[in-house]
Amino acid sequence: MNTKSINNRSSLHGYWSSRFSFILAVAGSAVGLGNIWKFPYIAGVNGGGAFVLVYLLCVFLIGLPILVSEILIGRMGRRNPVASMRHLSLESSSLPYWQYVGLAGVLSGILILSFYSVIAGWSLSYIFKSFSHSFIDSSSTLQNPIINDAGSIFDDLINDWKVMLFWHTLFLYMTFCVVARGIKGGLEKAIRILMPLLILLLVGLLFYSIFNGHFIESVYFMFAPKFSELTASGVLIALGHAFFTLSVGMGAIMAYGAYLPSDLSIGKISIAVVFVDTLIAIIAGLVIFSVVFANGLDPEQGPGLIFVSLPIAFGSMPFLGNWLGGGFFAGIFFCLLSLAAWTSAISLMEPAVAWLIEKFHIDRFKAALIIFLIIWLVGLGNVFSFNLLSEFTFLQGTIFDNLDYLTSNIMLPIGGLLIVIFAGWIIKEERLSMQLDKSKGFCFKLWLFLSKYIVPAAVLIIFVRSIGILSL
Repeated sequence: MNTKSINNRSSLHGYWSSRFSFILAVAGSAVGLGNIWKFPYIAGVNGGGAFVLVYLLCVFLIGLPILVSEILIGRMGRRNPVASMRHLSLESSSLPYWQYVGLAGVLSGILILSFYSVIAGWSLSYIFKSFSHSFIDSSSTLQNPIINDAGSIFDDLINDWKVMLFWHTLFLYMTFCVVARGIKGGLEKAIRILMPLLILLLVGLLFYSIFNGHFIESVYFMFAPKFSELTASGVLIALGHAFFTLSVGMGAIMAYGAYLPSDLSIGKISIAVVFVDTLIAIIAGLVIFSVVFANGLDPEQGPGLIFVSLPIAFGSMPFLGNWLGGGFFAGIFFCLLSLAAWTSAISLMEPAVAWLIEKFHIDRFKAALIIFLIIWLVGLGNVFSFNLLSEFTFLQGTIFDNLDYLTSNIMLPIGGLLIVIFAGWIIKEERLSMQLDKSKGFCFKLWLFLSKYIVPAAVLIIFVRSIGILSL
C-alpha cells in the first residue's frame, strides 16, 4: 500500500462547504426520535440533575472519543466505511478484515432505517391528525375517555397496514430524494434548511410551554439533583445513552467524516456536535414535561407518552383560541419529531449509498434507488409486525422487535467497540497526530488514553448489559 497515495486521497463524493454545515449534518444525524422523548424521561426518573451530571461526564469521556474516532477514520480514508477501514488497516500493516466492521455498520444503517422509517411515518401522520383537530376536545380536559380516544387513534393507525405502508413509503421517499442529490445539492442543502427549522420549531415550542405549561415543575423534574434516586442501574443507563445518542457505531458519522475538509479541527467540531445534541435533548425535555405536568400526565410512560397522551395534552391547552392552541402546537411538535427523524434517516442511508457507488461504479441516483428499495422491502416486515404478522413471533418477539434488538443491543455496541479499538490501537500514532494534534498535546494524549483503555471497557459494559448479562 502506497502511504503517500493514502495521504493524498480525496473524496469521490465532494466535501462539506464549511464547518457549520458539517456540525449541522452530524448533529442532525445524532438528533433523532430518541433524543426528543428518551433523554428527558430517563433523566427525570433516574435522579434529575444528578443523572444529567453523570450523563454529561459519560458523553465527554465515552461518546466524544468514539465520535472523534469515527470522523477521524472517515477523513483519513476518504471513502465509504468499508473501503476506509480496509485502506487504513493495510496502511497500518494490519489485516484487511477490519473492512467487515465498516460493512457491519453499513448493514446496521439499512436495518435500523427499515424500522425507523415506520416510527417516523407515525410522526408524519400525526402532523395531519394534529392540524385537522383530531386531538382537540371541546371540554379541554384529560379525562379517561379522551385518553382512550387517543389510544384508539393510535391503534387504528398501526392496525391498518395499508396506511402504515403509505407513511413508511413516503418517509423513505423523502430520504431518498435528499441522498440521491449528492453532498452539495442534497445532504448539505437539506441539512442547512432542516436543522435551523428544527431548532426554530423547538424554540417556539419552548416559549409556548413557558407561557402555557408547568415550566418550573419541568425544570425541577429534569435538573433538581436527586442523588438518592441515582442508582447503579441509573449510571449504566446514562452510560448507554451517552453512547447511543451520538449515532456512533454504524458508519454514518464515518461516511460524513469522509467529506470533511482537511483544514477543519475534528476535536472542536466534535465538541460542538455534542453541545448541540445535548442542548436539543434538554430543551425538548422541558417542552414535553411542561405540557405533561400541566395536564397531570404520568411522565414515566415513555414512548406511549408521545403518540397517545401528549397529543391530547397539547389539544387541551388552547392559546389564542383552540385552533392556534392545541391543534396548531401539536402539529408543530410532530413537525419537530419528523424533522429530527428525517435528518437522522439521511445519515443512515448515506453509508450504504456511498458503498454501492464505489463498489459497483454506478451513479448516485441508481445507488440511492437500490438502497431505497432494499430498505423499503425489509421495512415491510416491520410494517406487518403491528398487524398482519403480529402473531408471528420468535426470539425477541415480532420482526420489528428482533431487528430493534439486533441493531441496538448487538450490532451498534460491537461496532462502536471495534471502531474505537481500531482508531486507538491499529492506526499508527503518527498518522493520528497529523489529523488531530501535530504537537501531541494534552488533549490528544487524553483522547488516545480514553480510546485505548477507558472507552473499550465502557462499551463492553454497555454490550453485556444490553444483552442481559449485566443487570443492577
